[in-house]
Amino acid sequence: MKKKMPKASITFVCQSCGATHTKWAGKCAECGAWNSLVEEAPPPPLGGGARKRGRGRPFALEDLKTLDKEPPRRPTGIAEFDRVCGGGLVPGSALLIGGDPGIGKSTLVLQALASFARTGGSAVYISGEEAMAQVRLRAGRMGLADDPVRLGTATNIEDILATLDTSDPPGILVIDSIQTIWTGAIDAAPGTVAQLRTASYDLVRYAKSSGACLLLIGHVTKDGQIAGPKAVEHLVDAVLYFEGERGHHFRILRSVKNRFGPTDEIGVFEMTGTGLAEVANPSELFLGDRNSASPGNAVFAGLEGTRPLLVEIQALVADAAYGTPRRAVVGWDSGRLAMILAVLDSRCGLGVSGHDVYLNVAGGLKVGEPAADIAAAAALMSSFSGKALPPDTAFFGEISLSGDVRPPPQAELRLKEAAKLGFTGAVVAEGCRAQIDGMTLRTVRQVADLMAIAGCDDDKIRRKP
Repeated sequence: MKKKMPKASITFVCQSCGATHTKWAGKCAECGAWNSLVEEAPPPPLGGGARKRGRGRPFALEDLKTLDKEPPRRPTGIAEFDRVCGGGLVPGSALLIGGDPGIGKSTLVLQALASFARTGGSAVYISGEEAMAQVRLRAGRMGLADDPVRLGTATNIEDILATLDTSDPPGILVIDSIQTIWTGAIDAAPGTVAQLRTASYDLVRYAKSSGACLLLIGHVTKDGQIAGPKAVEHLVDAVLYFEGERGHHFRILRSVKNRFGPTDEIGVFEMTGTGLAEVANPSELFLGDRNSASPGNAVFAGLEGTRPLLVEIQALVADAAYGTPRRAVVGWDSGRLAMILAVLDSRCGLGVSGHDVYLNVAGGLKVGEPAADIAAAAALMSSFSGKALPPDTAFFGEISLSGDVRPPPQAELRLKEAAKLGFTGAVVAEGCRAQIDGMTLRTVRQVADLMAIAGCDDDKIRRKP
């Protein structure tokens, strides 16, 4: 009697996180996304049953002391882009660049390609979203029309690989965007996780075998994550996010994964009429419109990757218009703000938490470093007292729940950046050992020591009963 083959089961895959489900549901149980489950058929069975395993080949094992040469780099000529990549692109590597629609991903990549081709490199740009006429118009506006970048439009992965095999491998290959690429080997719609996984794997395999640097452009979901991260991020060597606010003219390229360089590195660009311009000193950009005479403004000496960065933290403490105080935070963690307000009430006796509190990081920059605690606390105290903080003074330090202030790493690097921009003083934790010529350091052991600096030690300032 002939044995029946088990029937292939249908799975439903979430297009936001890549999780698989045995049945359809309106909401993904893993990431909580609504209407993101798409039916996908499993791959066809191979050979009518389990394949017989062949004998494997042994490979050599080495110790940790084995010294390998530093991987070679291919600089694009865009210093900020090369900085985030770790000094340039590594041959055979794959990078994934994500960002909101219209933020400037295609503009940035096109400028990097043109700069690389201008120095004699081979660059290929494959567009799956725009026609060649649209790409040429953008290149003409940016003054890149004469640069030797090879341009093509295609969405089928087999056509793309066949075209690339007709000539020598390019130095840099750009796919814009990976969500538009599809293959006929899978019965699924373009943009699904199955198509995304297969197309990315084929392109990465081509990059590894040919030595080309692969740049994949990807869209982001509503929560700011690259669509299908579970299916793509583990395949590539680096993941870069292009961030920026619609109301601001600057953009930030941030590294969140990099096998050939540091993570959390940033590159800063300014959007102009002719494309993206590099910002060599971002601190001057973020502090250009600072008004040091206004209460509630504090300058934070932060660190993004290996780059020191000075930004202004603005706070406004106002009387609550309704029974429940309002909290509005832009560019900082709202949970961190709640903790700081609780510490100010409990350890300093201030009644700040009963007021409406608004906190903003100037310029739209997103700060995630705990060292910004002391700058946020000083800004809140200054707004609460109505007295401006000392001008030309920077703040950095982490606040614990006990009210103690702890020193962050790389204090000397932060102070050097502040001194370069003309700051003559800094408020730091008591354990800070850095010393910079020409700068006066004022140490604080607890958050209550900030009250005198922010003008909250006056008896007229309302305290918590």
